[in-house]
Amino acid sequence: MQMLSVLNAFNSFPLAELEVGQHFYWQLGNLKIHGQVFLTSWFVISILVVASLAATRNIQRIPSGIQNLMEYALEFIRDLAKNQLGEKEYRPWVPFIGTLFLFIFVSNWSGALIPWKLIKLPSGELAAPTNDINTTVALALLTSLAYFYAGFSKRGLGYFKKYIEPTPVLLPIAILEDFTKPLSLSFRLFGNILADELVVAVLVLLVPLFIPLPVMALGLFTSAIQALVFATLAGAYIHEAMEGHGGEEHEEH
Repeated sequence: MQMLSVLNAFNSFPLAELEVGQHFYWQLGNLKIHGQVFLTSWFVISILVVASLAATRNIQRIPSGIQNLMEYALEFIRDLAKNQLGEKEYRPWVPFIGTLFLFIFVSNWSGALIPWKLIKLPSGELAAPTNDINTTVALALLTSLAYFYAGFSKRGLGYFKKYIEPTPVLLPIAILEDFTKPLSLSFRLFGNILADELVVAVLVLLVPLFIPLPVMALGLFTSAIQALVFATLAGAYIHEAMEGHGGEEHEEH
């Protein structure tokens, strides 16, 4: 009876309904989704699609303009994937790692450069897609699926050996690690972007002129670093899953 009374006491507090900030919801049947996240995410995706089409519409031997920028971005992403995965393993993963990096990079910069809050919604407000925990968790879960797929595709059932090496005693820690990886990826990105936007918003309210500008410039730098960190860790996790077959080649390069 005492246990039932304790459970009833907890049920009187609707903890699952607590929210931070206000959101603009879309109702799809019994499902409520954050509409403002979809709006800004589609905006970021459209920027990347338009930039890709503009860069490949009229390819020149000597690149210039948007083609030169996109080729530089491709070269940077290719080097990033090669450094993490090694010469022989990196090519199939360039699209995935590149998509993560470019989406997070443009999302972060959109929050720093575009005055989303000036666009009025029926409820809630617009912000960078990575300013919402749902976006960062989704990106982290995609990364988890990617390194599980990489491990199974390269090592088959031998992938499970990592959970009991060098001793089966470490099995609980190895399983816990699979949960902490997406958690750390998602909360690191979400926390840094949210904190940066909050600091800029507070400074603009307190000191509207001049002082917020250096903070905004620093925010652009940290936003780019967060995209780089996320993509780098994604590549490192994928390599770790495949290292039974690719570790030596990776070390040589």
